[in-house]
Amino acid sequence: MSSCYHHRAPPNPSISTPSDRRLRCDPSRPTSFSLVRADLTPPGLRLRGGSAVDSAVVLRFGGGRGREIFLRRGPERDFPAVACVSALGERIGGEVEADARRRRAEVAAAAAVTVVLGTGNRVLYKLALVPLKNYPFFLAQLATFGYVVVYFSVLYFRYHAGIVTDEMLSLPKTPFLAVGLLEALGAASGMAAGAVLSGASIPIISQTFLIWQLLLSTFFLGRRYRANQIIGCFLVAVGVVITVTSGADAGLSLQGAGLFWTLLMMTSFLFQAADTVLKEVIFLNAAKQLKGGSVDLFVVNSFGSAFQALFICILLPVLSKLWGVPFGQLPTYIKDGAACFLNIGSLSRGCEGAPLLPLLFVLVNMAFNISLLHLLKISSAVVSSLASTFSVPLSIYAFTLPLPYVGVASSLPTGFVMGAAVLVAGLLFYSWTPSSRPCTQQSPSSG
Repeated sequence: MSSCYHHRAPPNPSISTPSDRRLRCDPSRPTSFSLVRADLTPPGLRLRGGSAVDSAVVLRFGGGRGREIFLRRGPERDFPAVACVSALGERIGGEVEADARRRRAEVAAAAAVTVVLGTGNRVLYKLALVPLKNYPFFLAQLATFGYVVVYFSVLYFRYHAGIVTDEMLSLPKTPFLAVGLLEALGAASGMAAGAVLSGASIPIISQTFLIWQLLLSTFFLGRRYRANQIIGCFLVAVGVVITVTSGADAGLSLQGAGLFWTLLMMTSFLFQAADTVLKEVIFLNAAKQLKGGSVDLFVVNSFGSAFQALFICILLPVLSKLWGVPFGQLPTYIKDGAACFLNIGSLSRGCEGAPLLPLLFVLVNMAFNISLLHLLKISSAVVSSLASTFSVPLSIYAFTLPLPYVGVASSLPTGFVMGAAVLVAGLLFYSWTPSSRPCTQQSPSSG
């Protein structure tokens, strides 16, 4: 890798921020360096430095979210800046490229796992409703309150194993409270609109989720997206719409959707998008509060799910009515739903497949939520959304297979291939990184 260095006023050697990556040159061996802290997100390398008598050299890793590296001289000996830059330019360049490859591979692997689990989550939800077709509200509450028990149980063991620290648990709880509120509002508004809208129109309206995420992450995180990323997100949304609307009645179902209920469903996806962006903010703030550390996933999941369950309890009279269960009959409904879920008693007729299918759905849904949060942690809310969206056409294809308890397999929509191709093209557009301009080497004495 070529390096360039320019003669400029050296930066203050005492500058320090939590995200700096500090390297120290050994004056007796100018080509050596020791790594003090590492935290960088390259894609390219640009060097700024000074002459042999300068006291510091700054390496800037490009882009608006770049990281600066301060090379400082020893306390008693001059810093041979040019010699260090010449050697470090190549050594750090190779390390930067290796680090970037590792990060891309990690994100790609996490995205692939999220897509697989997202597809399984959608398919198993339909299968779980086969035995619990008369008790969908029971299945929803089983998942909501079951997560609280499971997440806090895992958190307990991870705390005693030393993975979760007291500092993580002492993080402010107000953001987790907001997460629970957003998730509860998203569920309530989504249920209200979903009870009126047709099933085929919901996946189409759900593509506003990407738009909300782009707007919210730009506004609250100050993130700037390249033109190819915006085009990629647009193509992904169009690909899903083509796939879904290529069914027999899908296009008419969207036209027949009322404006109020359509806007309410879009609002529910606004709440969900705000939830994911807020979780990304939690991870970023936790890294500062933990002095470069990272908060454990189960801290976020546990407290977020606990507050969501709290707000669900508050909204229970409204939610039960939306599901067609009068609040006064809710205890009887829960009892009958539990009997069907356990497949016991006189009410178990027609509940074949329980409890296996509902349990599989809950476990896969939990794994999907964890993988989605992990992907969000190592990438961004938009990338996690793209991975989740990619599972839509895959789940449509999965229902064309001879699945158990489903009956006659669905036929593949006529525009499935074209929609999937547009979606994949959108993903490629989003992930494409334009080549950066190579830096031109100048003389150290140039201005």
